[in-house]
Amino acid sequence: MAASVREKQAAALKRMLNFNAPPLKTTAAEPVWKVLIYDRFGQDIISPLLAVKELRDMGITLHLLLHSDRDPIPDVPAIYFVMPTEENIDRICQDLRNQLYESYYLNFISAISRSKLEDIASAALSANAVSQVTKVFDQYLNFITLEDDMFILCNQNKELISYHAINKPDIMDTDMEAIMDTIVDSLFCFFVTLGAVPIIRCPRGNAAEMVAVKLDKKLRENLRDARNSLFTGDNMGASQFSFQRPLFVLADRNLDLATPLHHTWTYQALVHDVLDFHLNRVSMDESVGSEASPAGARPKKKNKKSYDLTASDKFWQKHKGSPFPEVAESVQEELDTYRAQEDEVKRLKSIMGLEGEDEGAISSISMSDNTAKLTSAVSSLPELLEKKRLIDLHTNVATAVLDHIKSRKLDVYFEYEEKLMSKSTLDKSLLDIISDPDAGTPEDKMRLFLIFYITALQPPSEVSEYKFLAQALALTSMLTRSSCSLFSRVMNSGSQFVMEGVKNLVLKQHNLPVTRILDNLMEMKSNPETDDYRYFDPKMLRGSESSIPRNKNPFQEAIVFMVGGGNYIEYQNLVDYTKAKPGKKVLYGCSELFNAGQFLKQLSSLGQK
Repeated sequence: MAASVREKQAAALKRMLNFNAPPLKTTAAEPVWKVLIYDRFGQDIISPLLAVKELRDMGITLHLLLHSDRDPIPDVPAIYFVMPTEENIDRICQDLRNQLYESYYLNFISAISRSKLEDIASAALSANAVSQVTKVFDQYLNFITLEDDMFILCNQNKELISYHAINKPDIMDTDMEAIMDTIVDSLFCFFVTLGAVPIIRCPRGNAAEMVAVKLDKKLRENLRDARNSLFTGDNMGASQFSFQRPLFVLADRNLDLATPLHHTWTYQALVHDVLDFHLNRVSMDESVGSEASPAGARPKKKNKKSYDLTASDKFWQKHKGSPFPEVAESVQEELDTYRAQEDEVKRLKSIMGLEGEDEGAISSISMSDNTAKLTSAVSSLPELLEKKRLIDLHTNVATAVLDHIKSRKLDVYFEYEEKLMSKSTLDKSLLDIISDPDAGTPEDKMRLFLIFYITALQPPSEVSEYKFLAQALALTSMLTRSSCSLFSRVMNSGSQFVMEGVKNLVLKQHNLPVTRILDNLMEMKSNPETDDYRYFDPKMLRGSESSIPRNKNPFQEAIVFMVGGGNYIEYQNLVDYTKAKPGKKVLYGCSELFNAGQFLKQLSSLGQK
């Protein structure tokens, strides 16, 4: 199996941490001890890919933020991993003047300009530290990989390329150019890391088209200079997409405004919707026991607990795309299995201690048999403890999700919205749910109403969709403002997953708009929805772009990218689509990853203009 983009980015980081040389295969050699200096962008890129233990194994004794107070460590080399911004360059120059480290390996997340490079050179010269600046590298790693098949552009300053920023009615052309350049720079880094030059398809007349034109130009210019091209040699040799070039579909968020508002029913998407979940880490309030505080005492402060939900968590990998009732059932099964194993260890200990038994009561054969069993049980103890840690983790996370489902009746919202979006027959009126004081928060009601508005009353084509939604937002907030106080109670489910009162809904497989578009373009189907999409081939150095695809064969690999923000619902829909297509490979990317609450805020602020 070819390496995923996640593995490629992790390999590039490991190479960088080994002074830009391939890491040694043998573990016998002691790593060179060094410090890692990163900015917030670098921290966000590294944290979903490399755990602290992996950094330590590679000789990273300290990892510090560039703009924190740092003491000199004069006998240790420092590896920098930062964006080439004005502030960062100034701080690096200051570090050189202060003689903080033995040597400096400067790695820039995106390509550094010549003028900024000259600033570093003159600072090194004046600080008499030229020989200490050992290497300067452009790493082209300006994107964040969250899954083997999912990436986002940034977490820091994401409001600069947000849906709101792109769709502001009063946006200046220069601001729009800057946003597009920022997105294109990250996408260029993505394809350099992937080691592939894509065929680009996009709709006309929106932000996605602007990105496509600029990306095509940037790829073309790099390919033109054969000696310095980033798409030759090592990069291309190990391409994830080995025999056929990938299709790159650029989509615009405005093509589907209902999905990001949709209440969901799968584990990963629910965690993102109802809990604080970003960069594969979920943070929650720790339950503080049920005993009441003494009269007059301050209420106990809730502790924040964080859990990493990563590729190494087998339960998460298996169940993140499953409907929530299945997840609750699986957690319970895992718990029961663990308890049975734990009881077996206790039973064996009891036998080995010969508690209350006459020594002759157990034959030597039985004794040796039990010894073997106990030895086996003890040797599997680390595995058992890790299993227990994961069970506790998912018990806590799933219980928190279940509390939200029950207290807000999220199953009712999900089922109703599914019917609206698939144009099925409705069994109750919208007003029944919106006027029910026990069903959801004002935000839940607003989301439902907007989906109803989008799916039932298509706006006139002349009116931009977010302006059209502004009226709906105003109307919904009027409907719900009066009932805010009714939604503060939280139900307590205890440690058992009592799904009582929650519908055991089965997910019906239907393709969302972005998946339908991908299917049309990947399978080369003729469809009014995509027939007019533009076609770019950056490898065709001569000849103008044409809307007529030159490639007639269906694609085996594709990347879908949502300009204006994406979500786990679309990602999961594409994963499910790919499962039904053996041999096909699809990656999902977006300029930012938001949940429904964050998207609502962006829509609201557009509506207030």
